[in-house]
Amino acid sequence: MGYRIARRSLPLPAPTPPCDALRATRFASPLAVPTPQGAEGWQDLYAYSLPFSDDRRDEEDTAFWFRETIHWPRPVRPLESCFLQEAVTALGQFNHRHYLVPTAKGVDFRLLHGYLYLSPGSVDDPEAIEDRSVEFTERAGFYYEHWDALYLDWKHRIRDLLQRMEALTFPDLPEAVSVAEVRAARGLGRGYDLPAAFRELLDLGSELWQYHFEFLNLGYAAYLDYFAFCRSMFPEITDLHVAEMVAGIDVDLFRPDQELRRLARAALQLGVDDVLCTGELDDVLPALAHSEAGRAWLAEWEVSKNPWFNYSTGSGFYFDDAVWADRLDVPLGFIRSYVEQLRLGHEIDAPAQAVADERDRLAQDLRASLRGADVARFDEKLQLARTVVHFVENHNFYVEHWGMSLLWRKLRKLSALFVQAGFWAGVDDIFYVRADELDMALRDLLAAWATGTSARGPRKWPAEIERRKSILNACAASTPPPALGAPPQAVTEPFTIMLWGITSESLQEWLCDEPSTADLHGFGASPGVVVGRARVVTSADDLDLIEDGEILVADLTSPSWAPVFARIAGTVTEAGGMMCHVAIVCREYGLPAITGVNGATHRIRTGQLLRLDGGTGRVTVLD
Repeated sequence: MGYRIARRSLPLPAPTPPCDALRATRFASPLAVPTPQGAEGWQDLYAYSLPFSDDRRDEEDTAFWFRETIHWPRPVRPLESCFLQEAVTALGQFNHRHYLVPTAKGVDFRLLHGYLYLSPGSVDDPEAIEDRSVEFTERAGFYYEHWDALYLDWKHRIRDLLQRMEALTFPDLPEAVSVAEVRAARGLGRGYDLPAAFRELLDLGSELWQYHFEFLNLGYAAYLDYFAFCRSMFPEITDLHVAEMVAGIDVDLFRPDQELRRLARAALQLGVDDVLCTGELDDVLPALAHSEAGRAWLAEWEVSKNPWFNYSTGSGFYFDDAVWADRLDVPLGFIRSYVEQLRLGHEIDAPAQAVADERDRLAQDLRASLRGADVARFDEKLQLARTVVHFVENHNFYVEHWGMSLLWRKLRKLSALFVQAGFWAGVDDIFYVRADELDMALRDLLAAWATGTSARGPRKWPAEIERRKSILNACAASTPPPALGAPPQAVTEPFTIMLWGITSESLQEWLCDEPSTADLHGFGASPGVVVGRARVVTSADDLDLIEDGEILVADLTSPSWAPVFARIAGTVTEAGGMMCHVAIVCREYGLPAITGVNGATHRIRTGQLLRLDGGTGRVTVLD
């Protein structure tokens, strides 16, 4: 069992680099990293612009690149990379071309052995920063001034987009079209309709990611403006102190977990908890249908499913991240856990009021020490940060979870036509085909159907897909470097620090090849001090192994893992900064957390006794 020592702690000095001397002054050249055995030819799996390349060597060798592990921790498959490209392009578009964020351009991106690397673009010329600041004030200021109305419009637009995606269908390829279709005299047939539906799905995916970044970085910018103001007024203030003052949000991202807690309470009220918690998960829903009370509970279950079970157990960027709606055993298992907690008399609700009270206390204490115009500036910036920070989390449910799960389902529907025609063996094989190749395969399929002849696809794709799977398996088995190229003298770009958790200290640790194992450090992302046994979790499938009071150690947690937060004492993740999703979610659930701990899942073993200080970012292995 874990136990809490304190809610808050005094700040400690910044940690020193974990080795006496740095072994290198720069990271490996992107083109000098050996290709894993069996992964030869991996570049051909992606669009030509995505891999590092000899003809851009001068630019790529002199830039700094870090591996993006928050959203894309594993190698991406060819079709997944299409939407990766849409996402990061949209990020740069709104940062650099729409709002003109004063100090930040877009984020350049490359693939190495299927892993994503990013290089944040910064604006360093003081005159350019000043000019962009004027433009940003006008452009972003319009959104801030009309935030409530524009945000409401955004929610209407995103829901309309999701409805259009849900309604999208792919026509079949019958032996002969119906007489009714002929008599409709449209002048169009499957040769037009099927490619048009495919293009529409890709366009909807692009539209999804445009909406994602329309508001997102404005939320970060408002927070960073408040952060900078607090630092200017209170130089000793900690990052966590500032983050806590904008906590206490109620957003749709938390609604799926709230629905599970509602269903757990309903099971006890209706007296069906024994049926719900007995036997194999696959047998639970049919068993509940045998009683009136069970059917009443199933009616509540159906209310929760759509849309709240469109919730990925991963980042949402991989087609094989389990989604609650497709893996009903996942939410059922969480509901069982909540029922058990309620039977024991435990509190299962997130401490929303306590978080809000602490938020207000911290803000009021700071405000009381200000004078004159600074009080009004503090109030204005805090109010704006609290208003817009909701979007930083709320968009996540609509885009990464609901939107991407719909996208993967629709692509599987399209894939079924290729499976039927013998192009590949299973519906998930479509994700090993690039978008441009898929368009060509569709033409091949349609030509053969239209003429009654043989397509080439069944001869080309089965062996090629197996080859690509083998390449990606080799990539996945490799250990990609955390960074590439020339590190900056100091990491100052705020998004890199706040979202991805890349700091000057973490770069020094990556350059050192003898990291400490007794004392680890990262971002103190959610306050509290706890001691407990470690549980290293490498995927959502391991969540049922967690025991009460353990400290969860993972590459990263998904928001959909929140149901285990009622059982654990704290969490440690390898990736993320102060404003990444896991940090925000842990603060809302009152869970001590440290993010950005380099190599945590390798340097900590399940069962080791840990002391976690969420205020200072220090993890101590006590065993």
